[in-house]
Amino acid sequence: MNTPAPPPVDPGTSGSGAVERLGFARDQVVQEFGYDSDVDDAFRFAVEEACGAEMEDDEYTGVADAVLLWFRSEDGDLGDALVDMVGVLDEGGFVVLLTPRGDDEVDPSDIDEAAVTTGLHLAGTFNPSEDWRAHKLVAPKTAGRR
Repeated sequence: MNTPAPPPVDPGTSGSGAVERLGFARDQVVQEFGYDSDVDDAFRFAVEEACGAEMEDDEYTGVADAVLLWFRSEDGDLGDALVDMVGVLDEGGFVVLLTPRGDDEVDPSDIDEAAVTTGLHLAGTFNPSEDWRAHKLVAPKTAGRR
């Protein structure tokens, strides 16, 4: 049985191209939350390769340049989870919220509501794998530092 080929994908929004477009770069400290057996290891490895180091786990107590949050619909309150993520970010950092496609999909309106509640805004959605969507969340830019 032949399976039809998937449609072409913009290389900047999927796979390792998504890692670069999401803003991961060399020497960033990335802390990961929500790791489980269903995560996409190829995406994780691409993030680590781009940053030049392994990601920190949820026990890390320093600040992070970026947070990778794997979040499924049954994982609880997304707003609460994002509040925790904002607390570990260094100034100018960002959160990459990874949500599954299919059964455990997170409603886009829940993502928008949780982002607004935590003072973040959606800076783009990418397709790093067939099973996961990546939503980049950033703090709004301010007019100047105090």
